[in-house]
Amino acid sequence: MSKNIIITGTSRGIGFELALQFANAGHHVLAISRKIPQTLLGNQNITCLSVDLSKEEELVAVDNFISTTWQRVDIIIHNAGSLVNKPFAYTTQEDFENVYKVNVFGAANLTRICLHYLQKGSHVVSISSMGGIQGSMKFAGLSAYSSSKGAIITLSELLAEEYKEQGIAFNVLALGAVNTEMLHEAFPGYEAPTSAKEMADYIFNFAITGNKYHNGKIIQVSSSTP
Repeated sequence: MSKNIIITGTSRGIGFELALQFANAGHHVLAISRKIPQTLLGNQNITCLSVDLSKEEELVAVDNFISTTWQRVDIIIHNAGSLVNKPFAYTTQEDFENVYKVNVFGAANLTRICLHYLQKGSHVVSISSMGGIQGSMKFAGLSAYSSSKGAIITLSELLAEEYKEQGIAFNVLALGAVNTEMLHEAFPGYEAPTSAKEMADYIFNFAITGNKYHNGKIIQVSSSTP
């Protein structure tokens, strides 16, 4: 049975690969990103929406699409991410706000909009980072990014508790190094052993089946760190 799946951050990297993989498997995908890649537009199973997650008012377009087309959401994958890489002494409040608007507030707002359409068996997967895991290795220059990834972990744990009676599962995948453009922004010159497509394969399977075994859990998916 085909599922209705929302994926954010689909213009490149893991999100792009996920959109293609779900669509090619026969599922219906709502691909959300600021920039829409032309290669996704030709796929009959993908609907692309140009939305800036940092602007809550733009999410009205998502609500309008779901209410008029799907009426049901089976899976949400909060994959979009914003990153600032600079020493903490030079990281401004605006830097923190810009990162949190995408990584935390954007995910929270999209989830809230979709609550009316989530049903028993729905699965919300947030893509976090090993940098957001308590006690894990931390990297200088990523204070805004890593702290925001810690925030989305706690939010997911809370929502798993709040909506467990409705049968809606919330889980987090805390990723290690994946060879994406964002990784290169954080660690110039580092080549990760895991490709975006390989990680998308893992997330694809977890999004479909992980809620049978997990709720409110943080799964560490990391074979390496820089």
